[in-house]
Amino acid sequence: MRILGIIPARKGSKSIKLKNIKPFNGKPLIYWTIKTALKSKLDTVIVSTDSLKIKKIAEKYNCKVPFIRPLNLSKDIIKGIDVALHALKFYEKKRSIFFDGVMLLQPTCPFRNVNDINKSINILKKRKADSVISLVDVEGYHPARMSNIVKGKIKKPSFAEKKENIPRQLLKKTYLRSGLIYLVKTKVLKKGSLIGKKSYPIITPSNRAFNIDTKLDFELSELYAKKIKLKS
Repeated sequence: MRILGIIPARKGSKSIKLKNIKPFNGKPLIYWTIKTALKSKLDTVIVSTDSLKIKKIAEKYNCKVPFIRPLNLSKDIIKGIDVALHALKFYEKKRSIFFDGVMLLQPTCPFRNVNDINKSINILKKRKADSVISLVDVEGYHPARMSNIVKGKIKKPSFAEKKENIPRQLLKKTYLRSGLIYLVKTKVLKKGSLIGKKSYPIITPSNRAFNIDTKLDFELSELYAKKIKLKS
C-alpha cells in the first residue's frame, strides 16, 4: 500500500502572517512536520503550497515540492480534500504514479510524532479501513456542559447533561478531531470524502494535539516546546 503524505502550506494567514514558516523553537513552523513525516513509513512526502518562499524552505529541509498550487486552491475557504485531490491528479497525470492512500499533515501541529503517523498507516492496512482520523479527549470541554443563548437567555441544547454538575469522570467519553492525522484511501477520497463509511480513530494525548491557529496558540505552544526541550 503506497501512501502519499501531503503537508498543505499556503502563504495566506489572517491570524498570523506567514504562519507556516514563522520561526518556532528555532526553526520554521513547517520544519517540525516535515522532519517527522520524512522519518515515517510514508512512501512520498510533499509540501503543497502557493508560495515560492515556502517551497524554498521546504526543499531546504529535503521535502519535495513538485508543483506550485494554483490560486484557486489557495483561498481561505479551500478544503483539505481539494488540496489532496489536486496532488493526486498531478502524480497520476504528470508522473504516472498512483497511491492507495493520502495522509494530510497540517504544519500547525508541531508536536505530532512518527509513531502517530506509522500507527495510523498500520490501522488503515490491518483493519481495511476507509480512513484513520486523529482524535483527542475533550476532557472538561464536554458537549454536555455546553449552552446556547436564545433571546439573551441561556438555553440548554438537547445533548446537555440531564442533571446539573455531573462529575466529568461520569460523562460519556467524547472526542474531538485533533488535526494531527487525516489518512484516507484514494478510492474514498475520489468519491468526495475524507472519512468514508469505515473510519477508525487514533487517540492522541492533549499534549501532542496542539493546533496552532491564533497568536496565543503560537505563544503557548512555544512555551511548551521549550518546557519539553523539543529537539530539532
